[in-house]
Amino acid sequence: MTRGLRRLLIGAGALALAALLVVVVAVHLLLQPDRFTAMLQSQARDAGLVLNLASPASPTLFPRPALELRGITLNARGADSPILLASRGRLVLPWRTLLGGPTAIAQMEVDAPRVDLDALRDWLATLPPLPANAAPAIPRIDAGISIEHGSVVRGDQLLLNNVTLAAGTLAPDQEFPLTMSATTAAGAALRLRLTATPRMQGNAMQLDRIQLHLSQGSDVTLTLGGSARWHGAADAAAQLGGKLDHADTGSYDIALTLTPANQTDPLLLHLKLDGPDDHADLRLPPLALARWWGSLNAPVDRQAGTQPGMPPGSGTLQMARLQVGSLAIEGLSVRAGDAVPATAGTTAKPAAASAQPGAGGKAK
Repeated sequence: MTRGLRRLLIGAGALALAALLVVVVAVHLLLQPDRFTAMLQSQARDAGLVLNLASPASPTLFPRPALELRGITLNARGADSPILLASRGRLVLPWRTLLGGPTAIAQMEVDAPRVDLDALRDWLATLPPLPANAAPAIPRIDAGISIEHGSVVRGDQLLLNNVTLAAGTLAPDQEFPLTMSATTAAGAALRLRLTATPRMQGNAMQLDRIQLHLSQGSDVTLTLGGSARWHGAADAAAQLGGKLDHADTGSYDIALTLTPANQTDPLLLHLKLDGPDDHADLRLPPLALARWWGSLNAPVDRQAGTQPGMPPGSGTLQMARLQVGSLAIEGLSVRAGDAVPATAGTTAKPAAASAQPGAGGKAK
């Protein structure tokens, strides 16, 4: 190699290195990682949360402008147990933000997040209650959300693994799509697909054209469609109907009706299920049912004699066979509550029929 050629190559290498350095500096100046980090931490503080990163955000320009976040930890203020742990996050930015436009995020990607439901519940309990006359608003999500390799736990108990989630833009009068897949602790595959169009109707939030498809492996599939409305607190209503298909027991018609609370009655969920051998017509108060479910995990005070009672609700349930672990119950018939409604798909029986036994069945 001649001396001139060596000088030419050295000069070209120096120019390429200088150009690369200029690009790196320009990307850093354009993206301003500190600006986005401060924005995220400020939004977390406003919600009573603390966001920490293991290392400063690093910018990239290709294939799209983005910021790489590593070692993400999200805690409630003053709490030791994190609500969210994630190995990596990526904020994809629109080009207009780089050219001096407003700070915005086009897409949020999170890799291997771990969500603790106990820590999340504790944080939600610290939030101040909304005023009784406060009208709901549609929470706007301009950025699409993508989650890979996630998990959901309750303390040390694994609930869901291999969670993958993708959601689009959430905005009034636009269809909001969401898909999710996961594996339960028992190894069953779950898949969820949801679309709905949110809009404001006066002081109420309306969800139109709800389409929900939920499946567990190839054995159970639930398909529902309808609409919902929320005016705040327990003033909520919904009408959903569809099919529940079970590989072993057949196809069921299912209807869900949510009626708002009033001066005498609580928020009430009416569930109707009608299939080949199983029928249900149940009225369940969701808020009281949630409190009862939470009491199952509470420590039992044997001295005070406080133990969880029967779940709240009323109605009828008839099942040809119920399998719970190694216990099988055949011919199960349950009636609960003072006013027993008619079984789905049948006409109401005379009042004298309510004198029949409240529950029956044979266990094996």
